[in-house]
Amino acid sequence: MAMNSDEGKRRRVAVVQFRSSVSKEENLEKALHYIDEASRDGASLVAFPEFTMAYSPEEQSADTLYHIAEGIDGNFVSSIRERARMGRVDVVITMYERGLHSNKVYDTALLIDSNGSIRSVYRKVHLYDALGFKESAKLLAGDEIALPVDAPIGRLGMMICYDVRFPEMSRILALLGAEVLIIPSAWVQGRMKYEHWQTMLRARAIENGCYVIAPDQVGNIYIGHSMAIDPFGGIMLDMGERDEGLGIVDVDVKHVYEVRSRLPLLRNRRVDVYARYSDTMQRYVYE
Repeated sequence: MAMNSDEGKRRRVAVVQFRSSVSKEENLEKALHYIDEASRDGASLVAFPEFTMAYSPEEQSADTLYHIAEGIDGNFVSSIRERARMGRVDVVITMYERGLHSNKVYDTALLIDSNGSIRSVYRKVHLYDALGFKESAKLLAGDEIALPVDAPIGRLGMMICYDVRFPEMSRILALLGAEVLIIPSAWVQGRMKYEHWQTMLRARAIENGCYVIAPDQVGNIYIGHSMAIDPFGGIMLDMGERDEGLGIVDVDVKHVYEVRSRLPLLRNRRVDVYARYSDTMQRYVYE
């Protein structure tokens, strides 16, 4: 697999630990402030968590959330695009995107480059219908994995929150060339939830030999602990459970290929063996 053209260059990533309110306008102003701060700190990319647009309490109806949501061409994204252009910084931002012919919305992540152009759009595939939650009551599931795209910090693949529990997705992104996985999240509090969060982020990094950048919501019902993991599974950043703020890490794509050379998990796969069980894997559902 070819190395990104920016190999060997350390790039700064700003990770935003964010507490969304129910006010879209308030959250937008705060997000613009963090983009400015990341730009002043010399970041090449700033990544926000899931549900940056607004916190949706359980009692909020699907109709109410639909009216908060916008299209990708709406004011929320347009404002982020303009600030990214002004600050000359890439931005990963999340929004509620209105679905067509439905009162539900997509949980959407966008990569906006330093020219203000939208480079990638990913709609969350795996909805959190688990552990007492039912996101599908308000949200629509996407049905495509967004192809990795080149950025100053490396080739980026995007996932959202609950997606991290499905290792097939991160493996597909790695095989498609991802060197950095960006995983905006709103990880809900609960028994063993921090342990699950840390373990799976580290596992996705280790098994794919890639960086994992996981900005998380804090406050409300969420755990915080926004994290960055290096390709060998080392914790580069853990922002704790109390405060909002901006965390800074440096990434270097060269390190991805050093790790993949020493621990060649992608190259050592036995696809010839796995293929015998493809029909079984498609059929198998545990009830």
